[in-house]
Amino acid sequence: MSDTQDLHAALRRYWGYDTFRPVQERVVRALLEGRDAAVIMPTGGGKSLCYQLPALLLGKTAVVISPLIALMQDQAAQLALMGIPAAVLNSTLPQPEQRKVIRKAIEGSYRLLYTSPERLAREDTMLWLEKVPVSFFAIDEAHCISEWGHEFRPEYRLLGRLRDRFPDLPIAAFTASATRRVRHDIVAQLRLQKPERCVKSFHRPNLRYLVRQCKDDEQDKLLMSALRAHSGGSVIVYSPTIERVEAMASKLSRRGIPALPYHGRMEKEERAANQERWMADEVRVLVGTIAFGLGINKPSVRAVIHLSLPKSLEQYYQEAGRAGRDGLPADCALLWQKKDIGLLVYFINQLEDEAEKSRSWQRYREITQFVESDGCRPHDICRHFGETPKWEKCGHCDACGWAPHWMEEQKDVAAAHGELVVPVLEPEEEKAEAPHAELMEQFRKWRRELAKEKGMPPYIIMNDATMADLCRRKPRTLSELLKVSGIGYRKAELYGDQILQMVDRYGD
Repeated sequence: MSDTQDLHAALRRYWGYDTFRPVQERVVRALLEGRDAAVIMPTGGGKSLCYQLPALLLGKTAVVISPLIALMQDQAAQLALMGIPAAVLNSTLPQPEQRKVIRKAIEGSYRLLYTSPERLAREDTMLWLEKVPVSFFAIDEAHCISEWGHEFRPEYRLLGRLRDRFPDLPIAAFTASATRRVRHDIVAQLRLQKPERCVKSFHRPNLRYLVRQCKDDEQDKLLMSALRAHSGGSVIVYSPTIERVEAMASKLSRRGIPALPYHGRMEKEERAANQERWMADEVRVLVGTIAFGLGINKPSVRAVIHLSLPKSLEQYYQEAGRAGRDGLPADCALLWQKKDIGLLVYFINQLEDEAEKSRSWQRYREITQFVESDGCRPHDICRHFGETPKWEKCGHCDACGWAPHWMEEQKDVAAAHGELVVPVLEPEEEKAEAPHAELMEQFRKWRRELAKEKGMPPYIIMNDATMADLCRRKPRTLSELLKVSGIGYRKAELYGDQILQMVDRYGD
């Protein structure tokens, strides 16, 4: 069997996919050949597969460095369901459990070991890591290493030491949002050697952008319209202050839309509980400050709505990009107000470090220019990140003349008993793609119950795109089930009988 056949056989067997997405195969091959890589891949582009697949095939331990505990835990749980041994090492684990993970890592028991940059900065970590059969290092959120990045974290700078301690091992850096300047800085700081440079387009065609300057009452009405229109899916609402997060979550709940708050001043346990309820589809709307979202890998977010100006275009792109990770259509609405500009200026003026203040003013100019521009939104985003698209108009943003159906309906909103009533009209093309409703609902119910039993988010069991493909194909045998996108051998083995029974019962 050729290398290419090996790759595609593993992709189908474990991940349930027949083909790679753009750029993925290049990154996988670079790591299999022992070369460094610098990978810029938008959220939802499938970057985790880029290091998980070579880790599996190389048969040693890939060390994945991420600042996001929730993401590490979710990925390890997903890998376990696929039959790939992986572990997470971080401060949330009790000491005996940490020692056990380290011992098993030294024995070579894992294909992937997830840890944090803080942990890797410790000398004792470096000492035991030298005894682990490491295949390569994968650094996620790599833009955090650059002062020019929008989320600079000093502990990331220490990752440059990996080149000194492990000079012969490949290092792959991954990020979803880095300008050309930040990309050069990542390569320099990590001392990557002639890396395979993979920059996937920053354009995500399934995301539909709407940027609108609003008055107070207009913003409120548009938000309600959007939430009612997306009554079947998960939504993130970003609000600028803790006070507004609390007020908005309460207001939505009073109006019959269950919503939970998330911000940095909440007790850690309450914050985690709210996040888990939202991840488990118990509550579909989460209202948060920018503290929410890092490490959130929920594929089925149908809308991300900002109620104020983000501090940078990179931040906006990253937060809006939490919508539609499953590749299905999703709305990204930025409903800003004139007073937001004053708030941004106030925070910039509080900065004492002159270099950071200068960078913040640059970001301020970029985000205000973006919202005041009449150019195609995805086109402007691509150009900001150093990409020159061959097209001028995307056709599905406000600047290209597109408007979401919930905004069109705003004209017909009627008041009843003090509550907004919005007729929901799905676009015809989306109706045509809608899977068998009863079967889809049964899959959602089954997934929710199974996820609760296993104590993990529902999407780890199966994502919406896979369930939609199941509804379209309605497999009747195990061999037909294995043709469904996202169903690998392990998932077919674990859940095949249950899935086929549901198709048999509700699929006609």
